[in-house]
Amino acid sequence: MPDRRSILLSLAAAATFSAPAQALGAPVRLPLWPDWPPGGGGPHGPFARDDSGAVSNVATPVIEVFSPSKPNGVAMLVLGGGGYTRIGIVKEAFPAAFWLASEGITAFVLTYRLPMEGWDDGPIVSLQDGQRAVRVIRANAERFRIDPNRLGVMGFSAGGHLAGMIAARSAFRSYPRVDAVDELSARPDFANLIYPVVSLQPPFDRTQTRRSLVGENPTPAASEEWSLQTYIRAGMPKLFLVQADDDRVISPENSRVLDEACRGAGVPVEYHRFAVGGHGFGIGRSEAPVALWPRLCRLWLTSVSVLT
Repeated sequence: MPDRRSILLSLAAAATFSAPAQALGAPVRLPLWPDWPPGGGGPHGPFARDDSGAVSNVATPVIEVFSPSKPNGVAMLVLGGGGYTRIGIVKEAFPAAFWLASEGITAFVLTYRLPMEGWDDGPIVSLQDGQRAVRVIRANAERFRIDPNRLGVMGFSAGGHLAGMIAARSAFRSYPRVDAVDELSARPDFANLIYPVVSLQPPFDRTQTRRSLVGENPTPAASEEWSLQTYIRAGMPKLFLVQADDDRVISPENSRVLDEACRGAGVPVEYHRFAVGGHGFGIGRSEAPVALWPRLCRLWLTSVSVLT
């Protein structure tokens, strides 16, 4: 079960958003791996949290499940951002989970491993956790009263990059089979990317995500390998995409590049481009029109028959 601090931070996150906290009970904690994560290495000890509630020192990745009182069958894997050096749990992931629960959607917040924390498998560890999380959610579909064919992923900033990689590279085996759970599909049915990192190639390579995944002086091949737009192919999950033009942390060109790649490949994409909003607006943390994106997301989920 979540520790007391985790529950208090969850309630603090709910206070930043208008969705009622009573829409769900205390989150349930699910282990991601039956033993140690694949590959070896990594940090030790409990999570570290900064003053904002962002998490690092992720020795044991975990899922926290926010179940609404009346689940509608839809599930969402939620990934906070933080440049792959920390994870914005309180400012991004938990508010998203409370909003999703208020809509009847069961939210699964993933605290994923961070590439720069000494893992032997390097930058792929976050994708390993993301793929495993999709499978673990499907394995627990009956327990949480969800439809395994209405499972999406939502990511913010670097979490948006990870969400995109989970959607675009679902057929890629990022780790060896561990147990029967790994026989299930790692493909989400849809993806919601909020101010995401997309490209690690010049001129969009001035991000912490690039430094975390491929280092200070990457080869062109390494930068291409971790650039989301290079994996966009027909048949991948449909996308909902949001970014503000005045984002000074992640160039809004990232979303435009992804939008163009999706349209070129025939991948259904809905791109909402806002003039004002900056970076890190999350849910309910802006007085600009960008604060409407959750409603637009719900309407999109209805239009693509995820919600009824």
